[in-house]
Amino acid sequence: MATWEQFESEAGEFASAVKVRFEAATTHILATLRTDGAPRVSGTEVDFTGPYLSFGSMLHAVKALDLRRDGRCAIHARPRNDGDAKVAGVANEVTGVEKKAYTTGSEPPGGFHAFRLDLHEAVITTVEGNEIVIQLWRPGLGVKTFRRK
Repeated sequence: MATWEQFESEAGEFASAVKVRFEAATTHILATLRTDGAPRVSGTEVDFTGPYLSFGSMLHAVKALDLRRDGRCAIHARPRNDGDAKVAGVANEVTGVEKKAYTTGSEPPGGFHAFRLDLHEAVITTVEGNEIVIQLWRPGLGVKTFRRK
């Protein structure tokens, strides 16, 4: 697992391309695991505060309860014409003083959960001619490119 900061240090240009896709829209799709192992998809917003990709949730939302039980998740950036990006890893809840750094002075009404993502992988998928091009980064392994027709 890696922080966003580690991702940037290992694969700066690729990390920047992933970040651009996430910053191009406000909301993205978060996939979590229900108690029975089935997937759940929900909307979320992401932030690149400090060394982590972070995101939040309304207090006691089912996606937050999923993540507190099993942090494995993936976030799919809103697709663009020039390809889409996904990140996957393990979400860890941020609490206490560290959580206060995410509020920028005001906590949303009713409270919230804050999570940071320990990255397992990042992917950008594009179409070039008649090929699907998949670029995959994993910690310590660099960026690999796969082409499929």
